[in-house]
Amino acid sequence: MVGGVQQKHHIAFREVEEDELTDTLAAILMPAVTRQWEMIYNRVQRTQALPLSLPARAALLSLSGGSAGSRPLQPHSAWETLSSAEAHPPTTAKMPKMVNVRVTTMDAELEFSFHPNTTGRQLFDQVARTIGLRELWYFGLQYVDSKGFMAWLNQDKKVMAQDMKKETPLQFKLKAKFYPEDVNEELIQDVTRRLFFLQVKEDILTEDIYCPPESAVLLASYAIQSKYGDHNKVEHHQGYLASERMLPKRVLEQHKLSKDQWEERIQAWHEEHRSILKEEAMIEYLKIAQDLEMYGVNFFEIKNKKGTDLWLGVDALGLNIYGKEDKLSPKIGFPWSEIRNISFNDKKFIIKPIDKKSPDFIFYAPRLRVNKSILQLCMGNHELYMRRRKTDSIEVQQMKVQAKEERLQKKMERDQLEGEKKRREAIEKEKEQMEREKQELMMKLNQYEEITKKAERELQEQLDRAMRLEEERRRVEQEAARLEAERMEAIIAKEELARQAEDQIKSQEQLAAELADYSTKILLLEEAKRAKEEEAESWHCKAQEVEESLLKTKEELHNVMANNSVPAAAPASSSSSSSSDSESDHEHSEENSTYSAELQTQDINDHRQEEERLTEAEKNERLQKQLKALSSELEDARDQNKKTQDDLLHAENVRAGRDKYKTLRQIRQGNTKQRIDEFEAL
Repeated sequence: MVGGVQQKHHIAFREVEEDELTDTLAAILMPAVTRQWEMIYNRVQRTQALPLSLPARAALLSLSGGSAGSRPLQPHSAWETLSSAEAHPPTTAKMPKMVNVRVTTMDAELEFSFHPNTTGRQLFDQVARTIGLRELWYFGLQYVDSKGFMAWLNQDKKVMAQDMKKETPLQFKLKAKFYPEDVNEELIQDVTRRLFFLQVKEDILTEDIYCPPESAVLLASYAIQSKYGDHNKVEHHQGYLASERMLPKRVLEQHKLSKDQWEERIQAWHEEHRSILKEEAMIEYLKIAQDLEMYGVNFFEIKNKKGTDLWLGVDALGLNIYGKEDKLSPKIGFPWSEIRNISFNDKKFIIKPIDKKSPDFIFYAPRLRVNKSILQLCMGNHELYMRRRKTDSIEVQQMKVQAKEERLQKKMERDQLEGEKKRREAIEKEKEQMEREKQELMMKLNQYEEITKKAERELQEQLDRAMRLEEERRRVEQEAARLEAERMEAIIAKEELARQAEDQIKSQEQLAAELADYSTKILLLEEAKRAKEEEAESWHCKAQEVEESLLKTKEELHNVMANNSVPAAAPASSSSSSSSDSESDHEHSEENSTYSAELQTQDINDHRQEEERLTEAEKNERLQKQLKALSSELEDARDQNKKTQDDLLHAENVRAGRDKYKTLRQIRQGNTKQRIDEFEAL
């Protein structure tokens, strides 16, 4: 099963000849069958029909009617098969021992049991059906042969007849054997895209494909997007990338950055990929990766006639020749459209060009098994090269239509989800706006309360001042009353003096002087009285003004409190948050054998359209800016002393303005004969 979760599938299947029908039924049918089933079985046995497939076996089992001892076909525990111990139809043949096999995909592990006569194609088809893979032409089963070399399972031969390492269970890997020219246009199924994504990512991390640091960081961010989806600050806390394997070891060692600093950079780019689906992130990863120079290239050590050590690169576009120290920049290229025949005898490999005026392209491989691998990869890549330049088959057209409909449906679902998210965000924003308005109103209310308290304090101060003025007025009135009393006493004294004057005529002059003194005193007292009365009148007016000011302040306070009421709290709203051929090489008996393949080049629409391609960075200005920004950012932290030979070669290509496709156009210049002569001269 594809999806990141490993599951084991235990499925028994076998291929038998016509005379083995009885054994096949004995291995599949359940014990204690009913009489009705026995009649059907005997009838099938008499017909001598071809071997039954799994669905046919399951259908026969279902005819037993669920009687005692019968059960439906289903996955079993480890290595459990439908053996003769589970079925008892009458038979005299001895059941062959089933073979256990483990197939590892890029994200799952499958286990099967199969009959020794099973062919490679039957095993491969069973794996493909199990994981739902339909684009079979890209993939193959890889194993380690008896001499420790990696080899591809020959689908036309029996599995057990091939030179594989004998172990229990047999170990195979499902891997991409051939690569598309354009992943976005050619890869149809999501399962195919996922398997390519996982394999290319692994090749980059293990440095089987050279990737410059800036591209490695950007690819890592797309890989994270494909796993986690959109970055979410609530779900993706700091350190959520700590356990992820994101960058090649070479890139980590060449830069003076801590693990946390790498994570921060990748997280920042992860946030840039918002709204990109996981499946879209995988294809974006592949669109960038397919422009890497070593992407999709199978390298083989070869020599020309002069004995010069070289690399032969076999890929989807043709054959390229590389210098021994440089796998990034091929020196000579031959597109598939220029080749009509490929053959080898022993270690000598011969390629015949379409241009019959050109000499044969001849090179030598160190081992016979290498030539077999080269021939197989050349035939497969050439077939796909020609197929891509013809009209798609009905099956491929149907697959593309189905995939397009599925992606359209996903897009509609995503748009619907995005619409819902936007609505939720709008509600959240409205809620936040209402909360802010509530806070503002609460602040205004607090301000009004402060103003009211201040006014109350001022009113109290006015009242206290009025009380003080009232007390002062009373004191002045008391003083005026005292002066009035003194004045009356003086009058009485005056009258008394006048009376005494009459009685004491003799002391008139003395009394007159005293009278004058009292008169003067009376005048002074009267003036003082008038002054005090005026002062009292003044204080009385001031008290009246204070009382009027107090009444006015009370009225203003009453108006303020009446016109400003507390706003109702806004209702809270809630929101919810969502993957060589290598049969047994008896080289001592095959040295004189000749293997040959004729390659067809007729009836195609375009031979060399790939030479006009642009890299994803050239087509995508945003991507170009991202790579430049990353390159500039990482250059400051890079240890120049730790650059590898590939780093220096890549830097030289960048300075010269070369990329994968510009180099391709350059190495294919001139006619075939000129390039073959150039190869011989290396």
